Parts: sequence; C-alpha cells; structure tokens
Amino acid sequence: MNKFDRSINGYNIKQVNAFVDDTVFKVEDMITKMKEKDLEIDRLKKELDHYRMMDATLNRAVVMAEEASSKYKESSLNESDLIITEAKKNANRIVNDALLKAETIEAESQRLRRNIVTYKRRIRSIIEEQMTLIDDLDKVDLNDTSK
Repeated sequence: MNKFDRSINGYNIKQVNAFVDDTVFKVEDMITKMKEKDLEIDRLKKELDHYRMMDATLNRAVVMAEEASSKYKESSLNESDLIITEAKKNANRIVNDALLKAETIEAESQRLRRNIVTYKRRIRSIIEEQMTLIDDLDKVDLNDTSK
C-alpha cells in the first residue's frame, strides 16, 4: 500500500482523493462483477434445475419402460406356456385319435380276413358239392330210359 505525502493540513488531498476514486472505482467494479456472477449463478441454478427435472423425467420414463418391458415379457412367457400346453393337448388328441383309428382299422382288417376265410370255405364247399354232382353225373346211366 502506498503512503500519502503529508501537507500542512494533513495528508495530500489530491493523492487521497485519487486513492478514494480508485478505491471507489475498484469497489464498484467488484460490485458489478459480483452482480454479474450472481446473475450467472442464478442462470446456472435455473439451468441445473431444468436438467434435474429432465433427469427425473427420463428416470421415470426408464422405470416405466422397464416395467412395461417386464410386463410384456411376463405376458409373452405366459402366452408361450399356454401355446405349448395347447399344442401338447392337441398332439395328445391327435395321437389318441390315430391310435383309435389304427385299432378300428386293425379290427376291420381282422374281420375282413375272417370273412375271406369264411368265403373261401363256402366257395370250396360249393365247388366240392359241384364236383360231387359232376362225379355223380358220370354214374348216371344216360341210356337208362326207364325212369
């Protein structure tokens, strides 16, 4: 700090006035800069609040998306389980129907085989009767007119 020169009535008035003017200028400059800094701080606080609100909104959106995704996944799993269960039921029904048809066809096949055997016997019996008749025709005397 500079020392003031002395004069008759005390310190040199010009130097004191210059110092006071310089000090007032510096204080006013500091006050102006502080006001500017305060304004900048207020602006940055508002901007920070805005970003915090955006962050909170985005966090809520992410949470909602995660919940929706979980619900969709759970719903999909339930639906796939239901589809699998229905497919197994249908497969069992188809297999059971096929087994019943196979049993029916096998029974019909056995019935037809028995019928074939029966028809063969009948035809064989008829043919044998006809052969017997043919053989008996040889025994009949065609010359015998007595009858």
